[in-house]
Amino acid sequence: MDLADAEKLIAAAQEKARSINVKVTVAVVDGGAHLVALSRMDGANPMSPVIATGKAAGAAMFRRDGAWLLSTANDRPAFWAAVKDMAGRDMVPGPGSLPVIKDGAVIGAIGVSGAAPNEDLACAEAAVSSLA
Repeated sequence: MDLADAEKLIAAAQEKARSINVKVTVAVVDGGAHLVALSRMDGANPMSPVIATGKAAGAAMFRRDGAWLLSTANDRPAFWAAVKDMAGRDMVPGPGSLPVIKDGAVIGAIGVSGAAPNEDLACAEAAVSSLA
């Protein structure tokens, strides 16, 4: 994940957020879940940067979307807790995070927070589709 792709993802997610009249924070991480870029829209919830970063980190580390992460956390709480501890970082399960795939490989992930779960997910989906 390079900065140029991260900035494209953020721009597309924020464009979608404006179109549905919500304020969000967008976090983009590389394949190792290291933050590449973070942007909080004016008026977005003050907690949303931490949540968006945690969503992106989980999607990057597991190479799965946030809904899968939430299902795993709910269905296997002991497993989720153990893996989260082993990862050594906060990971937030739930809609609004997606792995980012380029040329057939996962290059990172995006996490969106600040709106309703389905709205966060819509922003993340718009972002990922912008790189295709």
